Amino acid sequence: MLFNEEVFKRRSELGGSIEVICGSMFSGKTEELIRRLRRAQIARLNVEIFKPKTDTRYHETEVVSHNHVSIPSTPVDSSSAILLLGGHVQVVGIDEAQFFDDELPYVCSTLANKGVRVIIAGLDMDFQGRPFGPMPALMAIAESVTKVHAVCVKCGNEALYSYRLVPSEAKILLGEMESYEPRCRHCFGLE
Repeated sequence: MLFNEEVFKRRSELGGSIEVICGSMFSGKTEELIRRLRRAQIARLNVEIFKPKTDTRYHETEVVSHNHVSIPSTPVDSSSAILLLGGHVQVVGIDEAQFFDDELPYVCSTLANKGVRVIIAGLDMDFQGRPFGPMPALMAIAESVTKVHAVCVKCGNEALYSYRLVPSEAKILLGEMESYEPRCRHCFGLE
């Protein structure tokens, strides 16, 4: 455990960071989040992963990608719970950040200021192509932002939009391929 204490002290001295992984549905955001968190685990860092309690699509207590890659997580009701539960670790992972409240940027900044590496994944735009939840604020305060793209199912170009297939005006509608498909700018605007 001496190694972990030394690493934590060094990271605390250097300061934490915020990394954002964003893009449309089916772009690989969660897989990239899991990849980075597994690397942190391999480095023997203390890692804690959080997801919104409302996201039970694949599993109640695991973060799961569309390709069924998974990692254990702690479901929480609000971003303030992340601050309470994640303050003692070296790396915090947050999936589906767009579903959290507007306090998430404050929580992530507080953790980073304490020397924690915070890695966040989420949709940058909703089904109408508008900025989604706290994601714009998170991207603004992040040291790094990685935008990943899906493939447009209509033309094969890079997709940056999540097109909703079912009739609903609800801002949040949990779903998969039956409810959404990735589309490029041109094909998104056609319908």
